[in-house]
Amino acid sequence: MSLDSAPDEIKLAVDLIQLLEENNVPTPTVLAALAIVQRDYQQKKAAEDAA
Repeated sequence: MSLDSAPDEIKLAVDLIQLLEENNVPTPTVLAALAIVQRDYQQKKAAEDAA
């Protein structure tokens, strides 16, 4: 499968991985930041679902 035909979430994941690797962000920092982002977006989705 080509990245061009991949789902949007795969494209975004690849872009994020590339950005983080190019900037040499330490793995523990990445994982902690991703946990924060996940919580934020889960709250956002819950609010959207409740509306």
